[in-house]
Amino acid sequence: MTFQKLVWIVGTALFVATTTAYARPDTRTMTCEEAQRLIQSHHSAVLTTGRNTYDRYVRQFGNDCDWPEVPVAASVPTRDGQCRVYWCREPVFDFPN
Repeated sequence: MTFQKLVWIVGTALFVATTTAYARPDTRTMTCEEAQRLIQSHHSAVLTTGRNTYDRYVRQFGNDCDWPEVPVAASVPTRDGQCRVYWCREPVFDFPN
């Protein structure tokens, strides 16, 4: 085996290993129930929601957001339509005049 072939094989193996290790679950390939169950079981999860979009989603009730953020309803695309999940955002207070 030549040195260049060995380098190519090792490089390809490393690329595949690192690509797989950093792959995020994609909501578009899951059902709504699967996405919600994943978030619930891990307390939070970084999920791919589009070709170039991703975000961190959390349980509705839990301490998964950093202060002063709170869980706020969001919608992500899933295999079976739009799915209600929660992400961390600062609360918006709308005081009447």
